This record gives sequence, structure tokens and C-alpha cells, in this order.
Amino acid sequence: MPDRAKPTNPRAVALIRAAFVYSIELVVVLAAAAAAFLLRFDFSIPPLYVPVLGTALLVWIPVKLASFRFLGLDRRWARYASMSDLMRIAASNLIGSFVALILILIFQVPVPRSIFVIDLLLCVTMTAGLRVTVRLMSDLAKPRTGGPDTTRRTIIYGAGNAGASLLRDIEQHPGVNYSIVCFVDDNAHKQGLILQGKNVLGTGADLSWIAKQQNADLILVAVPSASGVQMRRMLEHCNAAGVPYKTIPGVAELMEGGLAGQIRDVAVEDLLGRTPVNLEHARITETLRGQVVLVTGAAGSIGSEICRQIAKFEPRMIVGFDIAESPLFYLEQELARTISGVRFVAEIGSIQNAARLRETFEMYAPSTVYHAAAYKHVPLMEQHIFEAIENNVFGTLNVVQTAREFGVREFVMISSDKAVRPANIMGATKRIAELVVRSLPPEDGKYVSVRFGNVLGSNGSVVPIFKDQIARGGPVTVTHPEMSRYFMTIPEACQLVLQASTMGQGGEIFVLDMGEPVKIVDLARNLILLSGFRPDHDIRIEFTGVRPGEKLTEELSLLEEGLVDTHHSKIRVFAGITPLWEDLGPQLAELRRSCNEKVRGSLIERVRTIVPEYKPSSELMVTAEQPIMSETSGDNS
Repeated sequence: MPDRAKPTNPRAVALIRAAFVYSIELVVVLAAAAAAFLLRFDFSIPPLYVPVLGTALLVWIPVKLASFRFLGLDRRWARYASMSDLMRIAASNLIGSFVALILILIFQVPVPRSIFVIDLLLCVTMTAGLRVTVRLMSDLAKPRTGGPDTTRRTIIYGAGNAGASLLRDIEQHPGVNYSIVCFVDDNAHKQGLILQGKNVLGTGADLSWIAKQQNADLILVAVPSASGVQMRRMLEHCNAAGVPYKTIPGVAELMEGGLAGQIRDVAVEDLLGRTPVNLEHARITETLRGQVVLVTGAAGSIGSEICRQIAKFEPRMIVGFDIAESPLFYLEQELARTISGVRFVAEIGSIQNAARLRETFEMYAPSTVYHAAAYKHVPLMEQHIFEAIENNVFGTLNVVQTAREFGVREFVMISSDKAVRPANIMGATKRIAELVVRSLPPEDGKYVSVRFGNVLGSNGSVVPIFKDQIARGGPVTVTHPEMSRYFMTIPEACQLVLQASTMGQGGEIFVLDMGEPVKIVDLARNLILLSGFRPDHDIRIEFTGVRPGEKLTEELSLLEEGLVDTHHSKIRVFAGITPLWEDLGPQLAELRRSCNEKVRGSLIERVRTIVPEYKPSSELMVTAEQPIMSETSGDNS
């Protein structure tokens, strides 16, 4: 039987490595000390100073080796030496030389003072030089996969910290088949500079001829801190160059690992220029850890992301409540696959069914509720105003009243910027829902609303519609050239919702910082560019006219509500007069009566009584007295 290889003993390997490192360091200390004496005495050490050198070494050797050990140089991998390693080398040598100087003065060893300085400089140079040499040899010895046919000649757009890190990371990963040929950067002061051996050849405006001159196959955009405007300008330069391009994620997306592994296509979210969300994790964890959390509308784009975000804060259970069967099933499967230690329960039901809500609350006894269930498509709700009222108003009333009945302490309703001076029935229903939440506070706890604008990628947003139109060759339809909306990403919106839930005393309407409004036509042009086409040349943009209930611009606050800053830079609060349930309750009863009677004119007047600032569209007013045909119900996710 052949001999089996004995398993490696990690402790023995560590001891061998330490002995090797200490041997090298000992040689360095000896060589530096001897060279310092030789330089001091012009390479001819007087016989009188030979025993002085021996005595000095008896001090220097243990002191310097102890200093190296104290700052962990023996545990630093020379193959990956960095600037921090070089600083540690300098610090350890300085400490060692200083301690040795004190001891030699105490023992009155007649070492000339200049020798200490010479020895310090030599020892720093030799210890640092060894590590740099090892790294250089390691880098030169690394195999590169792929040949001329597979390596892509690449330009890095951005000669800053991210660009330098990306270049270094690419060169350290032989499996990444990018050959960096040069940099471009829009900063005029960087033109002509050499960054890690690569020239900064020009700005983004020069990208076309640079890409042609360098025979570039790819452009990597490495400016993670770019604003939306800057990113759009860089995108235009890349498209003008006619070369494929990719980017690296922003700081909020970067995880452990190299930048090279995070290179991806430019996404429409990059064009918003949103800064990372700074969450108070301790406060959110304190609210959610070990709790049962119920999310209505859990199968929708916002509700499902809220479930994913909540799972990070270790709740005992997440109850997903929705009438949309298939999306809820897929969410259940996803969370079972991606989260551990948190139980997710899918419950089918409609918020319009108070009895089903009561069953669910009684079964799970949630302490926190995130209410995201709503009908939200503006044109569709203009055609189905009764269903909009039943779901968004009375469905919310059902959830709030059931939450109060079962002692829910934390209640957060997802509202909309369309609730501000509403011009459509969807916005008016969300405004009434806000009033319901404010007028029914619990005895012990806080019920709040969080208002924000459009989120990219949500169900029914313009982005998937535009992508589908582009895929079919156009045209891309935009209602009006001046139409603008506030946009943010789904994860950012949901993270800020969780943050807002930890704030306030109850009854507040929190408003998320949506940044600057984005013109829909600009969003369409950017999506066409991202798809590799030229707006108005390859893909035509067509204006179709403003639809019933739409406003050219959206607002996030009512002037009379009173804007108040919070301690979080991205969350503000409106704390106006809290409506009394004694007043609102009878108004809702009249609204329900009009809803049951299916009289549009009466319903609209009841809504305007509750929300005086509501301005119904002229198209809706024309149909107010027409006979009712039928209103088809959809889901309320």
C-alpha cells in the first residue's frame, strides 16, 4: 500500500514561516547596523569602535525585532505589501531606534549620534525594499489568461481613486481579461499625467478619437461618486465613441472583494446620481428584532422589498399579506432561499376583507405593520374610481382599525407624492388614507405615513414600459416634453421607510428626500442610449398628450402642513393639524354610501369635502353623471 501524505500541521507551518521571517529581519538589522558604522567612518571602522558595534548590536537586535513583532510586521504578507505596510515599517523602525537610543544612553555605550540616524534610514529602506521587491516579483510572475484574441483593450473613464483601484485590481487578477491602455478624465488638471504607468490621454469629449487611436474594445466608467448629470454626460461621450461600456457600482453597492468582479452594465439607476442611504441600524434593529412584522401588499414591488429589508434586522417572523397569489408564492420561495433564521409566512387575502384581516392578526399577533397595499395606476384608477376608494381608503381603514384592535404598536403606511394637491382619484384616495392613519392613533404606540415619489423598476413604472417599446423598435411614448417626476430606487425608498418608522411620536407624515425632479423625456433618451441606440435617430420619441388626472410636475408637501427637518438628512416631516375622527368618521360614512350607490358625481363631491385641495380632472367630471357600466376589479398588491 502506498504511503499516504501526512496532513499539514498549521502550527508547524506557522512556526517555520515565523522562523524564516525573523531570520530575514535579523539579517536586515545586522546589515543596516554594519552599513551605518561603515558609512559613518568612510568604510574603515576604527578598531576602537569594533567592540562598540558589537555592544550596539546586542541592544539593537532584540529591541528592533521586538518592535517589528509589536507592530505585526512578521504577520504582514509581503506579496500584498501596501502603503499601510510601509507606514508600519517606518513606525516600527522609528520606535525600535528610539528605544535602542534610550538604552544605549543608559548603558553609556559610545555610539556616535549620527549612526542612529543612518541606521534608521537604512533599516527602513531595506525592510521596505524587501517587501516591494517580493511584491514586484510576484506581480511579474503572475500568469495572464487569454491571448490577444480574448483580452479586451480597455479605457478607464475616471483617473481618480476608483480608477486607480480598478486598474490595480485588474492587474492583480489574471482571470480578468481586460488590458488597460489608458485613462480619460474630465478634470483638466489631470491631463497628461501618468497614473500607475497608464497615461491620462484626454477628457470625455476626446473619447471618440482616443478610442479609435487605441483600438479600444471597452470603456469602464469608474466614477462611483458621479452625480446624475455627470453620469449622463459620460454616457453620451461613451455612446459617441461607439464602444461598449460598463461601470462599477456606487459605494452603497460595493461589498468585500475586488472592483474587477463588480464591473457591470450601466443601469438607469446610475443616472439618478443618488447618494448612499445612511441608516441608523441600531434604532431599526431595536424596533424590529424578535418582533412579528406584517406587510400588506407584500407581493408588490415596494412590499416585497420591504420584506427583504426587514429580514436583515432579525425579526422573529414576517407575515406577507396579499391577494396576488403567484407573486406572493415566488416571494416566499425567494426568501426561503436567501434568508436564514427568519420565518416568512405567506397569507392570501384582501385588505377590503375585514374578517380575513382579523383572522390573520389574531393568528400571528404582529407588533409592527407596514401597509403597502394600494391601487396606484393613475389612468386606470380614473376609470375605476369606486374600486380606488374601496381599496385605498376603506381597505386602509380596515387595516388601521384591525391593527388598533389587536394592539399593534408600530404602523407605517406607504403614501405617495400624488397625495399633495391631488389631481387624480388615486392621489385623493392616498390623501384620505393619510388622514385615516392620523385620526386613529393607538393608545400605546405610533401610526405614521411615509410619502415619496416614483421608484424605478416598480410595477407599472415608466422604465419597463420604455424598455419594452425600445425592444420593439419604438416609438417611445412620452405624454409631454415638460412632464417631470421625482425618482428613487426601490431599495433606497424601502430603507428610508424603515428608518422613518423609528422616528416621530405618531401621526406624522414623513417625506423622503427625492432629490431633483427628472424630466420623463430625459429618462426616455437615457434609456435609449443605454440600449445602444441614438434618440430620435434609431428610436423615435413620440409625445402623446397628458392623460386624465396627470400633472406636469409632482409636489411632496402642502404649504399649510409645515415642513420640519429631522435628524436624518434624507427624511423630513409634516406635522399639521391632526384631524379628529369625530369629524372624519361621518364623512367616510357618507363616502361609503356614495360608493355603494355607484354615483360618480356624489362620490367626487364627497372626496372634495374630505380633501378640499383635490382638483378632479375635466375628463372625470364629464363622466361624473354618466350611467355606470361595470368596473372590473384587479388585485390590491
